[in-house]
Amino acid sequence: MYIVQFTSKSSRKSRRGRVHVERVERADKLTSFPEGQDLAYPGWFTPRWYAAYTFSHHEKRVRDQLVAKRVETFLPLYSTVHRWKNRRAKLELPLFPGYVFVRIPLRDRLPVLQAAGVVRLVGTAGKPTPLEDHEIESLRNACDAKIPTEPHSYLRVGRKVRIKTGPFEGFQGILLRRSRKFRVVLSLELIARSFVLDVDISDLETLKERCPV
Repeated sequence: MYIVQFTSKSSRKSRRGRVHVERVERADKLTSFPEGQDLAYPGWFTPRWYAAYTFSHHEKRVRDQLVAKRVETFLPLYSTVHRWKNRRAKLELPLFPGYVFVRIPLRDRLPVLQAAGVVRLVGTAGKPTPLEDHEIESLRNACDAKIPTEPHSYLRVGRKVRIKTGPFEGFQGILLRRSRKFRVVLSLELIARSFVLDVDISDLETLKERCPV
């Protein structure tokens, strides 16, 4: 004999809600602070940029939710053309798949963690680690200026250079040569992600040290 149990839509929604709350609580535990140390933690009251790690292909959805919550959010995109059998389409895709940047004081982190699709805030030893302001501002300026960029595999080996001018002035990266063009791979070490852009060789200066193998 088979027993069939029917579940109402309301109970399924309630269960999904409980699962979401449990996930948020687990994520918040990863960013919890020992009693008495939270107020002394850098960035507790001061807004800083953090990387929110998301589920795959949820970056734009997370961005839209956070914007609706009035959280300062930045999702750098790049343009690419995808080809199918009979057509081509220009797409705007995340430059750093799986990450959305948010600027918040840490005491206001819960609205970010409660957004559907957010896994956690990236950090070390269970504590969120802020990115440098100039890293995000350079990326924003490059996006505003529509400087072509694209993702690149995380690269730490090669000839190290510093960019002397432009939105990425001061950034250090790895020099690549592609035909007659020069390209520089820049990385955000906190999230172990890289991107590449074309440069004029006159805009670069060589650093003495070489990136370790």
